[in-house]
Amino acid sequence: MGVFSLDGKIALITGASRGIGEAIAVLLADHGAHCILTSRKAAGLETVADSIRKKGGKADVITCHMGELPQIDALMEKIEQQFGRLDILVSNAATNPYFGEITGCDENAWDKIMDVNLKGPFFLMKAASKLMEKGGGGSIVTVSSINGISPAPFQGVYAISKAGVIATTKAFAKELATKNIRVNSLLPGLTDTKFAEALISNDDIKNYAVNQIPMRRYAQPSEMAGAVLYLVSDAASFTTGTCIICDGGMMA
Repeated sequence: MGVFSLDGKIALITGASRGIGEAIAVLLADHGAHCILTSRKAAGLETVADSIRKKGGKADVITCHMGELPQIDALMEKIEQQFGRLDILVSNAATNPYFGEITGCDENAWDKIMDVNLKGPFFLMKAASKLMEKGGGGSIVTVSSINGISPAPFQGVYAISKAGVIATTKAFAKELATKNIRVNSLLPGLTDTKFAEALISNDDIKNYAVNQIPMRRYAQPSEMAGAVLYLVSDAASFTTGTCIICDGGMMA
């Protein structure tokens, strides 16, 4: 596998029970990483872990809610105790309980979106970077969204959280560069996931969205994973603070 080999690497993937997180975990494991899968519930994670193990890969499951800082602290403590190191973090978990005009968002929805999409990932990256530094370095990839650059209709609050993820990525990248820790971001466009089901299941919304994409289709989760493999591998050894957009040409 050459520069794309992840043999011996310990990788943590959040939101790994389905969709883009699952696809990333499977691909990293296929390239030799020992993947730690996390999400709120164990059942979906165990299904993904079993599929990885059946192919000869290595995977462990640790549940964690990204909106709860004590759970994030406990997660990192378990990883340090069990593995003694962390080489790769893919911060993918996200939520969007509110779909509507930005002026209609209430405080509860705002807090949930920001806690899971921005606050939790910030403190996870903070803890992960300290563990990576002890091991001599590492690679962090956040999963933002093209909404973080250009908010889609009725997704304004979600877009604000994802713009924050982009800024967080760049800030961490600059501060951690001298510690041999690279930090980059994946910005997916419309992708066939449970998260986007409300958009894709509505023909009017789906057709409108697809017509904005030059490739005239939405993506599959597996089409996001390759960019992450590049960013966490030695192939990207001089790449930090960047955003890779995977959107079928929509932002071109």
